Amino acid sequence: MDKGITEIYCGGGKGKTTLAIGQSLRASVQGKSVIIIQFLKGKERRELDFLEELEGHDIKIFRFEKMDNCYEELSEKEKEEERRNIVNGVNFARKVVSTHECDFLLLDEILGLPEKGIVDADTLAEILKMKDERMHVVMTGRALPEEIKGYIDSVTELTTTAYSRE
Repeated sequence: MDKGITEIYCGGGKGKTTLAIGQSLRASVQGKSVIIIQFLKGKERRELDFLEELEGHDIKIFRFEKMDNCYEELSEKEKEEERRNIVNGVNFARKVVSTHECDFLLLDEILGLPEKGIVDADTLAEILKMKDERMHVVMTGRALPEEIKGYIDSVTELTTTAYSRE
């Protein structure tokens, strides 16, 4: 059995989720079971629904947020409700890792949760501590919390550079 690793796709550039979805598809084609848990996606969250319809592939997508708007656009009352939903998603991720419920786990935009004060980075580190050596975990988000650096095998930082055509 392949040794699973923990990868991070972070930075201010575009393409983190796209890169991670590509990795998820590759794992699925290799016969691995895939779970994708999305966080902080707002209106974008339905763009991956087609993955669940791919015949012959074991890909499951979970979203715990209920609001269509991005987290930043919510009222304080809505944020509190959404915070509870997101924490349920984090607890589900913890369960998936602790029970080795899949071979490949994508935690899309989970790195944004500490930044927004929804969960702390130590919570993410606790999840990674539970990962067994066979599971492959990918986390995406803008910032890489210091607290999880000791649990990751690979970091890919995406940046956007504007070029002049002159």
